[in-house]
Amino acid sequence: MNTMVKDSVETLPACQPLTRRQIAERLARDIPEGWYVNLGIGAPLQVADYVPPEREVIFQSENGILGMGPAPAPHEINRWLINAGKQYVTLRTGGSYMHHADSFALIRGGHLDLCVLGAFQVAENGDIANWATTTDSAPAVGGAMDLAAGTPRLWVLMEHTTKTGESRLVRRCSYPLTAIGVVKRVYTNLAVLDVTPDGFAVREMVPGLTLAALQEVTDAPLRLTAT
Repeated sequence: MNTMVKDSVETLPACQPLTRRQIAERLARDIPEGWYVNLGIGAPLQVADYVPPEREVIFQSENGILGMGPAPAPHEINRWLINAGKQYVTLRTGGSYMHHADSFALIRGGHLDLCVLGAFQVAENGDIANWATTTDSAPAVGGAMDLAAGTPRLWVLMEHTTKTGESRLVRRCSYPLTAIGVVKRVYTNLAVLDVTPDGFAVREMVPGLTLAALQEVTDAPLRLTAT
Protein backbone atom coordinates (compact mmCIF):
# COMPACT_ATOMS: atom_id res chain seq x y z
CA MET A 1 0.00 0.00 0.00
CA ASN A 2 1.05 3.62 -0.44
CA THR A 3 0.40 6.31 2.16
CA MET A 4 -3.12 6.94 0.83
CA VAL A 5 -5.09 4.21 2.54
CA LYS A 6 -8.17 2.66 1.02
CA ASP A 7 -10.60 3.35 3.85
CA SER A 8 -10.96 6.24 6.28
CA VAL A 9 -11.15 5.70 10.03
CA GLU A 10 -14.89 6.39 9.94
CA THR A 11 -15.49 3.23 7.87
CA LEU A 12 -13.70 0.84 10.23
CA PRO A 13 -16.07 -1.91 11.34
CA ALA A 14 -17.52 -2.00 14.85
CA CYS A 15 -14.96 0.20 16.58
CA GLN A 16 -14.98 3.61 18.22
CA PRO A 17 -11.73 5.56 17.74
CA LEU A 18 -10.42 7.36 20.81
CA THR A 19 -10.58 11.12 21.15
CA ARG A 20 -7.32 13.03 21.66
CA ARG A 21 -7.99 13.30 25.37
CA GLN A 22 -8.66 9.57 25.57
CA ILE A 23 -5.35 8.88 23.82
CA ALA A 24 -3.62 11.13 26.37
CA GLU A 25 -5.35 9.32 29.24
CA ARG A 26 -4.33 5.95 27.82
CA LEU A 27 -0.69 7.02 27.52
CA ALA A 28 -0.67 8.47 31.04
CA ARG A 29 -1.49 5.04 32.47
CA ASP A 30 1.80 3.67 31.13
CA ILE A 31 4.14 6.22 32.70
CA PRO A 32 5.89 4.57 35.66
CA GLU A 33 6.23 6.07 39.10
CA GLY A 34 9.12 8.48 39.49
CA TRP A 35 9.83 9.22 35.83
CA TYR A 36 10.86 12.69 34.64
CA VAL A 37 8.80 13.45 31.54
CA ASN A 38 8.69 16.23 28.94
CA LEU A 39 5.43 16.83 27.10
CA GLY A 40 5.61 18.36 23.64
CA ILE A 41 3.23 21.08 22.51
CA GLY A 42 -0.19 20.12 21.19
CA ALA A 43 -2.08 17.00 22.22
CA PRO A 44 0.77 15.59 24.41
CA LEU A 45 0.27 18.44 26.89
CA GLN A 46 -3.04 16.84 27.91
CA VAL A 47 -1.19 13.86 29.41
CA ALA A 48 -0.45 15.89 32.55
CA ASP A 49 -4.18 16.08 33.26
CA TYR A 50 -4.52 12.31 33.61
CA VAL A 51 -1.71 11.11 35.87
CA PRO A 52 -3.27 10.33 39.27
CA PRO A 53 -2.20 12.82 41.98
CA GLU A 54 -0.95 9.96 44.17
CA ARG A 55 1.51 8.83 41.46
CA GLU A 56 4.74 10.82 41.41
CA VAL A 57 5.53 11.71 37.79
CA ILE A 58 7.64 14.84 37.39
CA PHE A 59 6.67 16.77 34.27
CA GLN A 60 9.18 19.15 32.74
CA SER A 61 8.24 21.99 30.40
CA GLU A 62 11.01 23.27 28.13
CA ASN A 63 10.21 26.91 28.93
CA GLY A 64 11.54 26.30 32.44
CA ILE A 65 9.18 24.34 34.71
CA LEU A 66 10.02 21.20 36.67
CA GLY A 67 7.08 19.67 38.50
CA MET A 68 4.34 20.93 36.18
CA GLY A 69 0.84 19.95 37.20
CA PRO A 70 -2.48 19.65 35.33
CA ALA A 71 -4.51 22.51 33.91
CA PRO A 72 -6.03 24.73 36.62
CA ALA A 73 -9.70 25.35 37.26
CA PRO A 74 -10.82 28.70 35.76
CA HIS A 75 -10.87 30.39 39.17
CA GLU A 76 -7.35 29.12 40.01
CA ILE A 77 -5.49 30.41 36.93
CA ASN A 78 -2.10 31.99 37.55
CA ARG A 79 -1.53 34.12 34.44
CA TRP A 80 2.24 33.99 34.93
CA LEU A 81 2.34 30.18 34.89
CA ILE A 82 2.18 28.66 31.39
CA ASN A 83 3.66 25.66 29.62
CA ALA A 84 5.61 25.59 26.35
CA GLY A 85 2.31 25.66 24.45
CA LYS A 86 1.27 28.90 26.20
CA GLN A 87 -1.46 27.11 28.13
CA TYR A 88 -2.15 27.76 31.82
CA VAL A 89 -0.82 25.04 34.13
CA THR A 90 -0.30 24.41 37.82
CA LEU A 91 2.81 23.65 39.87
CA ARG A 92 2.83 20.49 41.95
CA THR A 93 4.23 20.41 45.48
CA GLY A 94 8.02 20.60 45.26
CA GLY A 95 7.95 22.04 41.74
CA SER A 96 10.38 24.73 40.63
CA TYR A 97 11.23 27.21 37.88
CA MET A 98 14.50 27.55 35.98
CA HIS A 99 16.15 29.60 33.26
CA HIS A 100 15.43 28.49 29.69
CA ALA A 101 19.11 27.61 29.22
CA ASP A 102 19.08 25.41 32.32
CA SER A 103 15.93 23.71 31.06
CA PHE A 104 17.66 22.76 27.82
CA ALA A 105 20.78 21.67 29.70
CA LEU A 106 18.53 19.24 31.55
CA ILE A 107 17.13 17.97 28.23
CA ARG A 108 20.45 17.77 26.38
CA GLY A 109 22.18 16.20 29.36
CA GLY A 110 19.97 13.12 29.20
CA HIS A 111 18.32 13.72 32.58
CA LEU A 112 14.76 12.96 31.44
CA ASP A 113 13.25 9.48 31.32
CA LEU A 114 10.66 10.12 28.62
CA CYS A 115 9.51 12.64 26.06
CA VAL A 116 6.03 12.59 24.50
CA LEU A 117 5.70 14.34 21.14
CA GLY A 118 3.06 14.76 18.48
CA ALA A 119 3.97 13.93 14.90
CA PHE A 120 2.90 14.15 11.29
CA GLN A 121 4.51 10.78 10.56
CA VAL A 122 6.40 7.96 12.25
CA ALA A 123 8.34 5.45 10.15
CA GLU A 124 8.63 1.74 10.86
CA ASN A 125 12.30 2.21 11.83
CA GLY A 126 11.46 4.87 14.44
CA ASP A 127 12.10 8.02 12.38
CA ILE A 128 9.87 10.94 13.42
CA ALA A 129 8.65 13.92 11.40
CA ASN A 130 6.78 16.55 13.41
CA TRP A 131 7.43 19.78 11.52
CA ALA A 132 7.03 21.06 7.98
CA THR A 133 7.71 24.10 5.83
CA THR A 134 4.05 24.78 5.02
CA THR A 135 2.30 27.90 6.32
CA ASP A 136 -0.10 25.94 8.55
CA SER A 137 2.62 23.92 10.32
CA ALA A 138 5.48 24.54 12.71
CA PRO A 139 7.97 26.48 10.51
CA ALA A 140 11.07 24.99 12.14
CA VAL A 141 12.13 21.88 14.02
CA GLY A 142 12.55 23.80 17.31
CA GLY A 143 13.11 22.11 20.66
CA ALA A 144 11.74 18.78 19.42
CA MET A 145 15.16 18.08 17.90
CA ASP A 146 16.84 18.48 21.30
CA LEU A 147 14.20 16.37 23.02
CA ALA A 148 14.46 13.58 20.46
CA ALA A 149 18.25 13.51 20.70
CA GLY A 150 18.59 13.95 24.46
CA THR A 151 15.84 11.70 25.85
CA PRO A 152 16.32 7.92 26.05
CA ARG A 153 12.63 7.16 25.39
CA LEU A 154 10.39 8.91 22.88
CA TRP A 155 6.69 8.12 22.68
CA VAL A 156 4.44 9.67 20.06
CA LEU A 157 0.79 10.64 20.55
CA MET A 158 -1.12 11.24 17.32
CA GLU A 159 -4.14 10.27 15.26
CA HIS A 160 -3.68 7.18 13.11
CA THR A 161 -4.56 8.88 9.83
CA THR A 162 -4.85 12.40 8.44
CA LYS A 163 -8.21 14.06 7.82
CA THR A 164 -7.98 12.90 4.21
CA GLY A 165 -7.30 9.28 5.17
CA GLU A 166 -3.53 9.11 4.71
CA SER A 167 -1.62 6.87 7.09
CA ARG A 168 0.67 8.55 9.61
CA LEU A 169 2.46 5.23 10.27
CA VAL A 170 4.61 4.82 7.19
CA ARG A 171 7.46 2.84 5.72
CA ARG A 172 9.51 6.01 5.24
CA CYS A 173 8.64 9.59 6.22
CA SER A 174 7.90 12.06 3.43
CA TYR A 175 7.97 15.07 5.76
CA PRO A 176 11.29 16.62 6.92
CA LEU A 177 12.75 14.46 9.66
CA THR A 178 13.01 15.65 13.25
CA ALA A 179 15.19 12.71 14.30
CA ILE A 180 16.22 9.29 13.03
CA GLY A 181 15.32 6.00 14.70
CA VAL A 182 14.30 7.39 18.09
CA VAL A 183 10.59 6.55 18.54
CA LYS A 184 9.97 3.63 20.90
CA ARG A 185 6.16 3.60 21.05
CA VAL A 186 3.18 5.18 19.29
CA TYR A 187 -0.27 5.88 20.78
CA THR A 188 -3.01 6.59 18.24
CA ASN A 189 -6.79 6.80 18.29
CA LEU A 190 -6.86 3.17 17.10
CA ALA A 191 -3.95 1.35 18.67
CA VAL A 192 -0.80 1.26 20.80
CA LEU A 193 2.24 0.12 18.86
CA ASP A 194 5.88 -0.55 19.71
CA VAL A 195 8.67 0.26 17.26
CA THR A 196 10.88 -2.83 17.03
CA PRO A 197 13.79 -3.92 14.82
CA ASP A 198 11.14 -5.73 12.76
CA GLY A 199 8.82 -2.73 12.42
CA PHE A 200 5.55 -1.86 14.13
CA ALA A 201 4.26 -4.37 16.69
CA VAL A 202 0.67 -3.86 17.83
CA ARG A 203 0.31 -4.04 21.62
CA GLU A 204 -3.34 -3.04 21.86
CA MET A 205 -6.27 -2.04 19.64
CA VAL A 206 -9.57 -0.31 20.39
CA PRO A 207 -12.41 -2.77 21.06
CA GLY A 208 -13.94 -4.22 17.91
CA LEU A 209 -10.91 -3.57 15.69
CA THR A 210 -9.04 -6.41 14.00
CA LEU A 211 -5.44 -6.47 12.85
CA ALA A 212 -6.59 -6.81 9.25
CA ALA A 213 -8.80 -3.71 9.52
CA LEU A 214 -5.99 -1.76 11.21
CA GLN A 215 -3.61 -2.77 8.42
CA GLU A 216 -6.03 -1.37 5.87
CA VAL A 217 -5.51 2.13 7.28
CA THR A 218 -1.76 1.73 7.86
CA ASP A 219 0.95 2.13 5.23
CA ALA A 220 3.66 0.23 7.09
CA PRO A 221 3.26 -3.52 7.72
CA LEU A 222 1.98 -4.53 11.15
CA ARG A 223 2.32 -7.56 13.38
CA LEU A 224 1.01 -8.44 16.80
CA THR A 225 3.33 -8.19 19.80
CA ALA A 226 4.60 -11.58 20.82
CA THR A 227 2.97 -12.77 24.07
